[in-house]
Formats: sequence, structure tokens, C-alpha cells
Amino acid sequence: MRPLVAVLGRRATSVPILRFSATLAAEAICEAVFAAGGEPLVLHGPAADPTAGLADRLARFDGVLLPGGADLGPARYGADPLPETTDVVDFQDDLDLAAVHAVLAADLPTLAICRGMQVLNVALGGTLHQHLPETTVPHRDAVHDVTVVPGTRLHAVLGTERVDVSSYHHQALDRLAAELAVTAVAADGVVEAVEHRTADVLAVQWHPEDRHASVASDAALFTDLVERAEKRRASR
Repeated sequence: MRPLVAVLGRRATSVPILRFSATLAAEAICEAVFAAGGEPLVLHGPAADPTAGLADRLARFDGVLLPGGADLGPARYGADPLPETTDVVDFQDDLDLAAVHAVLAADLPTLAICRGMQVLNVALGGTLHQHLPETTVPHRDAVHDVTVVPGTRLHAVLGTERVDVSSYHHQALDRLAAELAVTAVAADGVVEAVEHRTADVLAVQWHPEDRHASVASDAALFTDLVERAEKRRASR
């Protein structure tokens, strides 16, 4: 049996092929988990209360994936919104922040991607840059290099100190939560990956799902998540 990996759903008010609102997950995310040997299941957040019974529901899974998405509300980390901060969805913020606390409490193997990494940092007391200034590194819809810190769990997964990554974001980590350690950076100093100091959680700012079928370093992140999830499943 494949280990079950919960993919946090994203709520959309309308979808062309459906008559009503929908809970969605990027196909590339699900394909990447499946290709790595996992069984991706989209976790729905009930509209009336997205956090209802969340800890117990997540505990039934072997692993969790916190995907990308819209901007996290600045009020969640004590900041006033800038004009560039858009598409904030309180419902989604409630669900994702609660999911971070749930996976940490249950010690669930977790991979956080883009917004997922930002939510992880904020849930643990960190803050965000609401809008990155233009630099020599193209963070918005481009491929660029990142440097991986030797001796980290990420370095062990990727097996290299430098990778090129598919990047699509305009926000980034600012003050790092104390429970997290930086594991990769871009040439302009933007934090590109972190890991929890004690829990089974890895996070990257880039989108490994974009090229998982053709780039070994991207596929390795999903393989690692599924392997960690399989170990948890086998130990139950």
C-alpha cells in the first residue's frame, strides 16, 4: 500500500467545470507525490470551520504536503498590508496555520512548498517580507540557482550544494522563527529553504512540482517525503 499523503486543499469560489465552489490541489503536486510512490489525498477544510477536528483528521495520514497559494494575511504576523499584498483568504490562512500546529504536534513527515514555507515560519512566530524588491535574482516566474547549506537534511536529500530551481513568488521569509534553521539561500540572500530543528519538517521556497518529472533534485524532495511517510506508516 502506498503511504497516504495529505495535500492541503485550496478553496476556490468558482471553477468552470463545476456549478459551485471547490476544494482544489495543483495536478503537478499530486502527480509528483504519486510518481514518488505516495497516494496524494486532497484535504478539505469545511467552509463553516476549516480547522474542525483537523488534528485528528491529519493524524490518520502518513505524511503532509503544504502547497503554494495566495499571500498570507499580514495581520497574522503583526504587519499592516502593503499594496502589493493581494488575494488574502482568511479561510485558507486559518486552515494552513492550524495544519502546521497539527503536524508538529503529531510529528508528521511534512514538506512545505512556497506559501507553505511562509506559513510554517509565521505559525512559529516568524515574519515575512511582503514584497521583494527587484534584484539580480529573478524570483517571479523564473529559474535561478540556490546554494544549499552543507550538513543539513536538505543537503542529504539533494546530494549537492547548488541547484537551479523553478521560482514563483514575490514574498519571502523575513525574521526566522527560532525553531527553524536555514538550509538554502539565493545569491541575493533570500531564504530558499528551512528545516525544523526537531520535527520531521522540510520546506522550500521554490516549486519542485514544476519540474519533478525531468529534474532529479526536484523529484528527490517528493521521494524523501514519501520515504519518510512510509517509515511512519510501517512503524504504526
